[in-house]
Order: sequence, then C-alpha cells, then structure tokens
Amino acid sequence: MSEPASTPPGPLQDVRVVEWSNSVSAPFCGKLLGELGADVIKIEPPGRGEVSRSSGPFPNREPHPERSGLFLFANLNKRGITLDLETDAGRGLLDRLLESADVFLENQPIELLERTRLDYQSLKSRHPRLVATSISPYGRTGPYKQYKGNDLTVDALGGLSFGTGFPDREPLKTPLHQTSYLAGVGAAFATIVALLGRDLTGRGQQVDVAEAQVVGTLLTGYHLPTYIYRGIAGSRSGNRMRLGLFPNCVLPCQDGYVCIDAPQLEQYQRFLNLLGDQEWMQEPRYRDRRRMSDQYPEEAESLISPWFMEHSKEEILRLCLENRVPCVPVLTFDEVLSDSQLNSRGYFQEIGHPEAGDFRYPGPPYRFSASPVRMVRAAPTLGQHNREILCDELDLAASEYASLNRAGVV
Repeated sequence: MSEPASTPPGPLQDVRVVEWSNSVSAPFCGKLLGELGADVIKIEPPGRGEVSRSSGPFPNREPHPERSGLFLFANLNKRGITLDLETDAGRGLLDRLLESADVFLENQPIELLERTRLDYQSLKSRHPRLVATSISPYGRTGPYKQYKGNDLTVDALGGLSFGTGFPDREPLKTPLHQTSYLAGVGAAFATIVALLGRDLTGRGQQVDVAEAQVVGTLLTGYHLPTYIYRGIAGSRSGNRMRLGLFPNCVLPCQDGYVCIDAPQLEQYQRFLNLLGDQEWMQEPRYRDRRRMSDQYPEEAESLISPWFMEHSKEEILRLCLENRVPCVPVLTFDEVLSDSQLNSRGYFQEIGHPEAGDFRYPGPPYRFSASPVRMVRAAPTLGQHNREILCDELDLAASEYASLNRAGVV
C-alpha cells in the first residue's frame, strides 16, 4: 500500500525516530508516531529479528518470522534495518543514524543499555538535541530499575491486581498486552511534548515511562478518591465494579454478555422504566444502590438478570441507546470485525505484505481535520531497508556493507 502523491503531510513529517525495541510497548509507540507522519527506522538484531516475530499469532498456526500478527500490527509504518549493537561497528552506524534523528526509542534492559553505552547519560553527551524515550516495567531509576517484568507483575505493582478477578480466586491480569499498549500510548504523547520542549530550548531530554506508573494512573488511580474520602480500598469482585452504584456489572444475555453502568439517578430511573413494573422496586431494601452494590450485589443482580436473558445484545444496546442508559455489549472478535459502526468509519484498513499477504488491520482511533493520520506501509521484513538506509542515506560503500554483512553486523 503506497501513499497517494496528493496526501498532505502528517503533523510529524519532519521527525525521524530510531527505534530499538522488542515485543509491544516501544514498537506500538513507534507505530503511533509513524501514523502521524514520522520516519520511523526500526533496528533489529541480524538473523533472528526481535522477539515478537516468534510470538504469533500465526496464520494457520504455522510459525514464520514474517507472519506474526503481533509483529505485523505493532510495526506498521516503519522502515527496518538490522544492526548488531553489541559490536563497535554496529554502534558506530547507530550513532551516524542518531546524528539526523530526533528521537531514540527503546525498551531494552537497563544493563544492556549501559553495556552498549546507549543509556541516556551516555547518549546526551554525543547527541544533546536527542529525545531519548525509554519504556520499562518500573522506570529507569529507583530500586526496581534492573528488575524484569511483564503485564502480570506490572499490574500487581500498579495496584490493578487488587481488584481484578473473583474474590475466591487468583487475581487476573489485563487481557493480552493491554498494559504494554497503554504504555506505548503514554510514551508517544510524552515524546511529542518533549519534541515541543526541544524546539523551544534547543535541548533534548529523557522521557522515562514506567509501565507500572501508567497502570497506577490510568487504571487504578480512579480508586484513590474513594480510599481518601471513604477509607475503602476495594477488592476483587468478579463481574462487577466493587466501588460503584448498582447496577455496575457484566451480565449474560441471550447471545453473550453486556456491561451496564448507570451511576446517575436519572439513568437508573430510565433503566427501571425499561424493566417495566417490578414488585421488588417498591421494597426499601432495593432503594439504597450503594448498599446493593457493596453488601448484596448477587441478590440485586438476580432481580434484573431475567430481563437481560430475554433480549439479545443488539436489542439491549438499541433499547439502552433509545433511553439514554449507559450500556455496551461485550463483542467477540468476529463481531468487532463486522461491527457496522466501525466499518462505516472505514476503521479497518487492508494492507499488503510481501510475505504475509493481505490483512485487515485496525486503523488509527482518531482523525485530524487538516493533516492525515496514515497507514501507508506494511511492517518491514527483516533487514528490508538495509541498503536504502545504510548505503543510500549513510553513504556506506557497497564493499563496506558487504564486509559488515559477512561479519554479521548487518
């Protein structure tokens, strides 16, 4: 898929990002910056590439380094090269790339950065205008900076595990790579702010994004007022939100599940009107919505569950929209792909890949009025742009490139 010649430039058209990353957080950050028009150059180790190439999911469950769905999605809109940054020659080429770069984006272990002198303290002396964006489980400073982490441990430290899952079972982590995606979003916006600061001061800076802090701010932080003002910390409560007003739960219906949360009194009254004449509505026990949520939620849910089981997800959504009651169906993957609202917006976009073929990808979740948010380039194959970038842009001689290739540097 190529960009039409008439397409106006994106808002980050003059920004170059050099990305050295693995898995999801930093790759997704780079993808977002690329959609905004930045020239994102992804660096991978020669031979094997980065870890998500082996993570899948794969078409027909057949592993292939160029067909990982995770890699293909998180690395849209990038050019790709291979460099062994454990070698002096590889780091020398990276330094030449960084001379023309605005951002160095990474999520590597801190000990690897320090060993290769690619930590911010080393970089800023060589590239003082560079914005160095780091994403790590627990941040680049503090007692946990060298600890390994994943979504499970990050959710725990960020406080989310305290309230996810059922009270008599183990805590649940956020689905798939949600923590890493959120960290990538936070890092992208922080990077843009740092670039604005660089334009004002002429100096670069480090953007240090800790995934645990992202979780604590975005997913757990809204519990803080309840603890501060009521002294209630919450707990795991299964299919419902522990600290809200009834109804605030996920319930089964004819063909799946729906989530309802009607905190405002007028919303709740409109919901009761949908249920029709129910004798239990007159009982004092069911007038205190906070007590219903805190003390006997199963009993309260059993009163409204029959109405949900009489209707499909689509019917419930239509009725709730008509009556201004906050409610949303829990969609399967197939239902998301066939969703009329998403398809009417052209949200899914088909992009061809030389090895993986044509796939539909989720598009950008926002639009700008004057400049495009673009998906114009499939994820790079391993080392796809080596010659274009190293030989054409860095003026590396063909003989030198061949020598570095034989030595396994590129």
